[in-house]
Parts: sequence; C-alpha cells; structure tokens
Amino acid sequence: MSQKIIIDTDPGQDDAVAILLALASPAELDVLGVVAVAGNVGLSQNAKNALKVVELSGRTEVGVYAGCAGPMRRKLVTAEHVHGKTGLDGPDLPEPKITLQPEHGVDFIVSTLRAEPAGTVTLCALGPLTNLAMAFIKAPDIVTRVEKIVLMGGAYFEVGNITPAAEFNIYVDPEAAHVVFTSGVPIVQIPLDASHGVLTTRERLAGFRTPGNRTGQAVAEMLSFSERFDLEKYGSIGAPLHDPCVIAYLLEPDLFKGRKINVSIEMASELTRGMTVADYWGITDRPKNVLFVRSANAEGFYELLTERLARLP
Repeated sequence: MSQKIIIDTDPGQDDAVAILLALASPAELDVLGVVAVAGNVGLSQNAKNALKVVELSGRTEVGVYAGCAGPMRRKLVTAEHVHGKTGLDGPDLPEPKITLQPEHGVDFIVSTLRAEPAGTVTLCALGPLTNLAMAFIKAPDIVTRVEKIVLMGGAYFEVGNITPAAEFNIYVDPEAAHVVFTSGVPIVQIPLDASHGVLTTRERLAGFRTPGNRTGQAVAEMLSFSERFDLEKYGSIGAPLHDPCVIAYLLEPDLFKGRKINVSIEMASELTRGMTVADYWGITDRPKNVLFVRSANAEGFYELLTERLARLP
C-alpha cells in the first residue's frame, strides 16, 4: 500500500527534483498535496514554481497550496544567490495552466491530518518549517496524528551553508524548527552531512538527459544552473542534491545510514542562530528525538532518481 505524504516546499531546483521523484512513484507514494512556504524565494514565486513542477510531471490532479509568507518571528531571508531570481532558474518552464487551491496551506495540513486515519500521513519538509510549526500551534490535536516527519535541514559535521554554523532551511525560521523538533512526532532528519555525499557529477547530469523526456531535460538544466554556486564554493566534482534525499529515504531507506539522537535548535545566539545541535555521541541525557541521517549511498540514490525521472513525460 502506498504511503500518504504531504510535501511542504520552497521550490528551488533541488525541491523540484524531490517533487518530481515523488510524483514519479505513485505505487509507493500517494501525494495528498504540495504546500509552498517562503524560503529560497518569496511565497508567491515559490507557489508558482510548485505549480510549474506539478504540471511538468503530468500529475495535475495533485493540489498545490500556498502557506506562510514569512517566518514566525523573523524577517525572511532568501537565497536568490543560489537559485536565481525565480528560485527555479535554468529551464524555461511555461507559465502554469493549473492554479492554486483556495485553502491556505496550513489549513490544508490541518484538515488533511484530521480527515485521514491517525498515523497514516508523513510530512515531507523540504524548506523552512514555518507551515508545519504553525499547523501544530493552530491545531495541537493533529500532532499525534502524524505518522512521521522526514525533513531536509540542518547539519552538524558539515556545519553551515548560509552561516558558518547553520543550514539555510533551519536558519530561516529557527523558532518553527524548535516547535517541530520538540513536538514529539517521530523525525527523520536529512542534514547536509548526508546530502553532501550525493553529488551531481557530469555523468549523473547526463544520465537525466539520456531518456530524452522533457522532465529529464528540465532537471538537467535546473541542476546545471544551481550547481555553479556550489562548485565554486566547495570546489568539488559536483553539487550536493539535498531535498530529493527526503523522497529517496521514503522509497529506499536502506540507501541511508544514521542513528537516533537528540537534536536541539539554537535560537538565541548571534553566531549560531539556526544551528542544529546534534548530540551524536550521547553526551547529554536529552531525549532522543531524531533519526539523524549521516550518510547516503550515492550510486544507489542516483540509480533510483534516474530510473524514476525517466517515467515522467
């Protein structure tokens, strides 16, 4: 039976690939909806990007919702320097014909979790955690109904990518991250420590183009655009592919290795705001609230991704 998921996202190029991977896997994943959040760029553009990606996949029956336009308590920080002006620079995707659902994204999360049987819906968070936190605050009854949260965010051994200490998604809204990480919902955290192990080499990018489908071509163009920033920054053979790890974890969890630990969110410090403080070595007696994924099987990951994306139009 397929897993029911809600994708919460701020599409960016790697978010787009994650959404496409999920929509290419209907036998395993029942995507109940895609909810946009402010992050890589502003909310209205992220929501438009989500519509474009869903349309590209051909799965236009999947509803797209707009959620929160900014963090809970802070001014929005965006990442056009990585993702380009639109957040999805690279391919020339047409203006979407499908439109946003009228319901607010947070209300959609709440109503869906109330409507579906308890313990059957997984929340897949690919951006800042504002929508999830607001849903938990607005409707505390839904917290115990969530099966689990699988999120891309944070780092520990690889430290930060927006500041020396913090990863972008957590940095944008650390208060929201704190709400989510202390909610009691089972959490699988895919940090930079794992995603920095799955690099888009030239051969892997070429692999997306090989089937000759429109989606594969668009993905190669997206990732060729976004990788230029990381190649210059890290000097590596390719750029990390962060968000698709969330969906790949649901499809093939054996590709990933980690351990159950405590992760706490730094909200106060000027130097380390948004840091995910991971007690990897069990130094404290704080409760183990997260399965912290430290590594990924890159070959298996790209085999899965290439095979699934080839199924799309």
